[in-house]
Amino acid sequence: MEILLLQAGGAGMYTNFIFIGAMILIFWLFLIRPQQKRQGEQKKFMDALQKGEEVVTASGIIGRINKIEENIITLEIAKNTYIRVTRNSISKEMTESLITPDDRS
Repeated sequence: MEILLLQAGGAGMYTNFIFIGAMILIFWLFLIRPQQKRQGEQKKFMDALQKGEEVVTASGIIGRINKIEENIITLEIAKNTYIRVTRNSISKEMTESLITPDDRS
């Protein structure tokens, strides 16, 4: 009788492990993997920035790249008005949503 109870408890334990594993897999598929993909796309976008491109910062400032140093980008936001921002502050999503391919020169 005791052996049958132990065997039944062991099967339930395996079911719990499978359930926990499935939860971790779902969490990874829906949360972690898409975030890693977005970060990779943002990095490629930042590495491909070139002088003359019109971009949008994470804070919403629209400007044209005038100068690119190591991690500092100088944006011209109006005629003869420049600001310096870090490369990480340029937003891929905001740039793509506000600047369509037809608007780029």
